[in-house]
Amino acid sequence: MRTLQIGVLPVRLEVVRSTRRHRTVSARPHGDLLRIAIPATMSLRQEDRWVREMAKRHVRSLASATIDLEARAASLSRRYGLPRATSVCWVDMESQWGSCTMAEGSIRIASRVASFPSWVLDYLLVHELAHLVHGDHSPAFWEVVARYPRAERARGYLIAKSGDED
Repeated sequence: MRTLQIGVLPVRLEVVRSTRRHRTVSARPHGDLLRIAIPATMSLRQEDRWVREMAKRHVRSLASATIDLEARAASLSRRYGLPRATSVCWVDMESQWGSCTMAEGSIRIASRVASFPSWVLDYLLVHELAHLVHGDHSPAFWEVVARYPRAERARGYLIAKSGDED
């Protein structure tokens, strides 16, 4: 049994090697533990990669179910003087971290962001809320985003994650 830190959440996990399993990997919650079943013949390197991947998936599903995006976005709107979104939700997106529809005032955040540090999620929400003021990425838009004190750091984090196989 071991604990793996994924974003802000620690994940307690147990890896079970199975001689009956040949190619597939599965992960199932078992109490407060994530039990990951892997083929007995899997290398330690492959095991490490799969354990991290399954733990990330688990955290995404947990976080997206427990993080109240609407309340978080409303709080950030008040704090940084931005318009309030009409809806904010998690969606499965592979090519973007988030998106905003100005006409509807709706914001969508990629579910994979749920495993990122909270300050990165807050940056993405501020970024999308800023699109309710400026629909483009003009200098005026970036001035609004810069109200968030960790904006530059969060952008760096996202740039680094874009190069990952996440």
